[in-house]
Amino acid sequence: MTASRTLTDLLIDPILAASPANPLVTYYDDATGERVELSAITLMNWVAKTANMLRDEFGLAAGDRVCVLMPAHWQTVAVLLGAWWNGCEVVLEADPANGGPTARLAVVTAERMDEVQDIDEIAVCSLDAFGRAVPDLPPTMTDYASTVRIHGDHFSSTRISGAAPALDGRSITEVLEVARAARVDLGPSDRVLSQRNWNTVDKLVDGLLAVLAAGSSLVQVANMDPSALERRMTSEKVTRQL
Repeated sequence: MTASRTLTDLLIDPILAASPANPLVTYYDDATGERVELSAITLMNWVAKTANMLRDEFGLAAGDRVCVLMPAHWQTVAVLLGAWWNGCEVVLEADPANGGPTARLAVVTAERMDEVQDIDEIAVCSLDAFGRAVPDLPPTMTDYASTVRIHGDHFSSTRISGAAPALDGRSITEVLEVARAARVDLGPSDRVLSQRNWNTVDKLVDGLLAVLAAGSSLVQVANMDPSALERRMTSEKVTRQL
């Protein structure tokens, strides 16, 4: 494949064409009672805002690296897809083993700020369901929630070669092919429940990208309450559990 579209386009365009208003990512945190449901259209509004923020706020362009240190959360999906829509390469550690240039921007939670002190630009996510800012954030860092909301919810996709790096040195084409092969048993009618984290490339591909590549929807649960599992499987019409 010699695609000139970004990884975000290749993952999301088929879903937007088939079922734009259906739930795509549903996030639960059983420790807090949080539930957030995003259709493909709503998710892509967040993705567009993130891509615009990366380009206009931080001056990032195709080929620039973004270090993402975030848990399996709906905002993480927006950050990842926003970075890829802008043509950036995502790395999942502050000092990636495959070498290459240092990330120009780190997008992290407050608990992981200390890991990215050597990166010039840092955006911090509170992950708050109501968009509250990170309290007592150092002035040299950017609050993701309060900054991203001022950016536009439309974005002109970056045209980029399929050979361009997308994830920890792996090309757009390679990531897409691996994601499609990882879950050949899934399809657009599947609704997948998962508790898995996304802190390595393999886990990110298996737990998120493979689901999107199959056109399936994801129910991602943090701090799972085992007593709620059966009820949630029914209420969310789950067809598969990872």
